[in-house]
Amino acid sequence: MIQIEQDDISRPQVLALLEEHLRSMYELSPPEKVFAFDASKLNAPDVTFWTAWQDGVLLGCAALKELSSTEGEIKSMRTPSARRRTGAGKALLNHIIDEARTRAYQALYLETGCHRAFLPAQSLYRSAGFAICGPFGGYRENGNSVFMSLKLA
Repeated sequence: MIQIEQDDISRPQVLALLEEHLRSMYELSPPEKVFAFDASKLNAPDVTFWTAWQDGVLLGCAALKELSSTEGEIKSMRTPSARRRTGAGKALLNHIIDEARTRAYQALYLETGCHRAFLPAQSLYRSAGFAICGPFGGYRENGNSVFMSLKLA
């Protein structure tokens, strides 16, 4: 059974997963086009961060950044390379969608990469109803990002 909990990002396993995430993003994308959050940005007051665990093993993490009182952005979705295909990504995504509905958001957004390594993530988002959209918030079209949204209302 996967357990999802709000986390404070201080656990060593969580910090290691965030480092893996950032390292991977910089390997796949030009540095100026990496929009992943590090631990300090995930500690911001407008960001809620969750982790997924099973039997004491970290299976993934995800965050929800409040863009406005009616919109949110998914940030830092990651499962460790060795723990992929466990269902943790889907569980975290469903948790964030449920939380967004609880907050009465009308829409959820996300930015991901266009490299083929991002295709499994894009497929996961599509399976939850996300569709390609244009840039949102402070993003601009940059040739490296795929922008997706899910209408909740």
